[in-house]
Amino acid sequence: MEKTKLIEVRKRKNITQEKIADILCMDVSNYNRREKGTSKISMHEWQKISELLDVPLDDIYESDESLVFIFNDNATGNGNIVSNNYNIPLSVWETQKKYIEKLEAEIEMLKAKINEK
Repeated sequence: MEKTKLIEVRKRKNITQEKIADILCMDVSNYNRREKGTSKISMHEWQKISELLDVPLDDIYESDESLVFIFNDNATGNGNIVSNNYNIPLSVWETQKKYIEKLEAEIEMLKAKINEK
């Protein structure tokens, strides 16, 4: 998942990926993968980046955590199992979970109203 907060602050401060890569002792392509979210940023790297950008860590930090769902189905119709892997960020999962809980509560309320009649 792309690190949008980090990218926005870095660009606003006119600091290049090359400069951050140098500070982190890596080449630009490695740093670029971190901003794109294809490689994880260690907490030590987050701290160095926040110091370089002169911002609190909370202003740029975005978690790499996500949930992986694996769905197996017979989508091909020939008996072969197809595995589809989906990475869903925890923040999205938590939002959806709250929405589901709200809907379940509404369903129970509607059932109670029906039973009152």
